[in-house]
Amino acid sequence: MEIVFSVNQESDGGFVAECLSHDIFTEGDSWDDLRADVQEAVNGYFYDSTHPNRIRLHLVRDEVLACA
Repeated sequence: MEIVFSVNQESDGGFVAECLSHDIFTEGDSWDDLRADVQEAVNGYFYDSTHPNRIRLHLVRDEVLACA
């Protein structure tokens, strides 16, 4: 089983991750922090059931360009 998190970068540089299939939400100050926090949140959520085999972090990037 694989679960997918939608990840957005906040204006302060931190990251916010929300699982698309389960009620799991976490954040981190850096990408490495976020990765560790996601793993911890998933382990906590699935503490008494079968853990997923993989966790996919899907970084959503919004960029606005000015028109000339």
